[in-house]
Amino acid sequence: MFAKRTNWNMTPNRLSEALAAHRAAGKPLLDLTVSNPTECGFEYDSAAILEALRNPAALSYEPNPKGLESARRAVAGYYADRGESVSTEDIFLTTSTSEAYSYVFRTLCDPGDEVLIPSPSYPLFDFLVDILDVRLVRYPLLYDHGWQIDFHALEQAITPRTRGVIVVHPNNPTGHFAKEAEMAKLNSICSAREIAIIADEVFLDFSLDENQRASFVANHGAPTFTLSGLSKISGLPQMKAAWFIASGPQPWKSEALERLEIIADTYLSMNAPVQLAIPKFLEQRYAFQEQVTLRVRGNLAELDRLLAAQKVCSRLELEGGWCAVLRVPATRSDEDLAIELLAMQGVYVHPGHFYDLPSAGYAVVSLLGRRPEFAAGIERFLASN
Repeated sequence: MFAKRTNWNMTPNRLSEALAAHRAAGKPLLDLTVSNPTECGFEYDSAAILEALRNPAALSYEPNPKGLESARRAVAGYYADRGESVSTEDIFLTTSTSEAYSYVFRTLCDPGDEVLIPSPSYPLFDFLVDILDVRLVRYPLLYDHGWQIDFHALEQAITPRTRGVIVVHPNNPTGHFAKEAEMAKLNSICSAREIAIIADEVFLDFSLDENQRASFVANHGAPTFTLSGLSKISGLPQMKAAWFIASGPQPWKSEALERLEIIADTYLSMNAPVQLAIPKFLEQRYAFQEQVTLRVRGNLAELDRLLAAQKVCSRLELEGGWCAVLRVPATRSDEDLAIELLAMQGVYVHPGHFYDLPSAGYAVVSLLGRRPEFAAGIERFLASN
């Protein structure tokens, strides 16, 4: 009686079972996967955040498929502060980037059509495409003293049913930013084949150096959708505010906007209080991002210090985001490594296969946790290898 698209394997994996048992037993846990910013000890202007939700205008209903004009102006202002010009008419507000993906996929894809996704990457996409009757086709990121797109494999993966290429900029968990030459190559490939670039930029502001990376938001070389939101930008995942922006050549963009407006008008998913608060929520990003930058850089420096004291484990190069990929001896599966680490050391890490890393011998840790817990967890991790 259920749809085939929901025929997922509901059996918990061994690591999930081990983690649940560990917590149920009340055992101490050093969680090196923590990524919820509201649980990481950052300071928020609580009064300003709560006051922003008290706007009396929320008592009036003004449905707009794209979202309230004031909120879209604030999003355009965010990009203007980065030196990038965006029209409010090209912006659609959504409750999450997942919802933004669903609008984009519904606009581009018929059932059975394909979107290309980088590998490694975050596992959210598998469920999204199943729900929307779309197929995922992976293209690899190659590692050689840094990550890069394997364009030969990407082009080989394109079929007559390919409708889009997802680029996570920077990638989660590799921290790889698309370079200017890579963006130009993507434009060339996608424009020639009439497929869209779908750029996920939720971590765009979190570069590990002082250099600001260019957004895809004003890309005109190929049909482009750029996704982002407050979950990462301002550290407010609970406020459920995100957006996507259409850019690219005319008349494609005009027709895409018309189709998207009908989809958005069908759902009208965003609530008024959060939309009205978006300008204030975006103001919170300055203090939040400063704290995250200090935390991530500090934890990365501590990680490198501890790695330098041994010769068994190493980390891969990264440019941005909140994660680090660790290379460990491939003496057992990465899942066995994570289970053993949890049982023997009380430390939780993500096995590399969780992100579709290519083989055994990888673990992924978050750089967002508090420094003492992070350092203690890494020390135990290295002691076990």
